[in-house]
Amino acid sequence: MKFKASLIAALLLPLAALAQDAWPSRPITFVVPFPPGGPTDLMARLIAQPLSKRLNTTVVVDNRAGASGNIGTGQVVRAKPDGYTILLAASGNLSANQYLYPKLGFDPVKDLTPIVQISKFPLVLEVAENSKIRSFKDYVDAARQPNNRLTFGSASNGTPQHLGAELFKDMAKVDITHVPYKGAGPAITDLMGGQISSMFDILGSSIQHIKSGKLRPLAVTTKSRSPMLPDVPSISELGYPDFEYYAWHGISTTAGTPKAIVNRLNAEVRAIFADPAFKEKWLEIGSEVVVGTPEQFEALIKTEARKMDSLIKGLNIQLD
Repeated sequence: MKFKASLIAALLLPLAALAQDAWPSRPITFVVPFPPGGPTDLMARLIAQPLSKRLNTTVVVDNRAGASGNIGTGQVVRAKPDGYTILLAASGNLSANQYLYPKLGFDPVKDLTPIVQISKFPLVLEVAENSKIRSFKDYVDAARQPNNRLTFGSASNGTPQHLGAELFKDMAKVDITHVPYKGAGPAITDLMGGQISSMFDILGSSIQHIKSGKLRPLAVTTKSRSPMLPDVPSISELGYPDFEYYAWHGISTTAGTPKAIVNRLNAEVRAIFADPAFKEKWLEIGSEVVVGTPEQFEALIKTEARKMDSLIKGLNIQLD
């Protein structure tokens, strides 16, 4: 009987391998939980084309915006765990939203399987080109004036632009009024038009406006300077050595997806980032290249979730 069982197992192994090798046999949906045209959408589209070639199938970018990324994220959570639905995950919808939305309906840590981290974006504290604020020191001095009228815009409540600014306000002990928008685009437009004073924006959203001279960068929020803005100091080096905040993105899929598929996707994405021409395109959008293993991405998600728990509860940040 043992011999017969071993023989059956040996015969089934090639069939299992053949079934695995058949993946993917149909198009893959790449869910972006934010509107078209933003940096998250751009990242997905940059990756989708070479990934399609490497997997010999179509990778379709599907924008499912709403509720700060929760709608699109929930779609992936509820998908079949077969590797045909993947998520362009952002730091907000994987680490912060669970503490901002008490009825989220899913656990982004437990209900998604990490595949690979793909970005690390500093935020950049910026003002309009015609602002009287010329430096980071000017900004802090203005914020410390009693009854100051300084404002900062964000893509909405609970976004990295909002949370990064709140963290800075707490550390610098200043009061700056938050003005939430429905997306980074309208906030940037009002910043350039003088309707708001400042913004702690994700570098990828503002880099072209900075290069054109329409926005003036005062400081970045990572510990070290950004390769995209080497002449712009970090807040850390300007008197706040403990300050660090950045946005990040990665690719995840539905919990329970076979490990072999997760590893295959990880390997293909890492191969894409190993291409010097692709790296150059990636750096142009303002992000560092940070691809690693699924385990490394999982560790980042868990660490960032703990940080956001502490930040949001500690500062009593709530959605209106």
